[in-house]
Amino acid sequence: MDYQNWGPREMSGPVRTQLPEIPVERGMVLEDVQSGWVGAVTRVEKSGGMHVVALEDRRGKSRTFRLGFGFLLEGRAIRLMPPAPRAAAGGGAGRTASGSVKVTGQRAQVAKASRIWVEGKHDAELVEKVWGDDLRVEGIVVEPLHGIDDLAGAVADFRPGPGRRLGVLVDHLVPDSKESRIADA
Repeated sequence: MDYQNWGPREMSGPVRTQLPEIPVERGMVLEDVQSGWVGAVTRVEKSGGMHVVALEDRRGKSRTFRLGFGFLLEGRAIRLMPPAPRAAAGGGAGRTASGSVKVTGQRAQVAKASRIWVEGKHDAELVEKVWGDDLRVEGIVVEPLHGIDDLAGAVADFRPGPGRRLGVLVDHLVPDSKESRIADA
């Protein structure tokens, strides 16, 4: 080594390198550096606002790990990222939140006489988030009941029939509870 040309650059310490950011894929074999666990990716999910990956070892045992730093892929350190968005099949048709094929170029239907009733506003928002696109194509309206204490009266007023169907979504049905007795009636 030529010590005469040894300047500040050589004495500045280790050089920081940017780890490659690799989107996680099913079947990818990874090693968790901290624990030494090696396994194939069997699933990726969002839990508690963060992505986690399940790795299954050669004995069939599985452990979950938080995505990010601390993984080796083929012996190289990587930053494990959430899965890359999948291209929609069929030339960009896409999928709805419920997983059905998205219908494009069609306006929402005029509301039909049928309804889906849910207990409250939050339930209506959840149904809209998951099945809203599908229900608009079919012309089905979701309405909050604001409680089910008078469900029998509301159903009688609605008068369901062959062209006028009614679905009621009630959560927390515990056997012998007030809600289950109302739903049974």
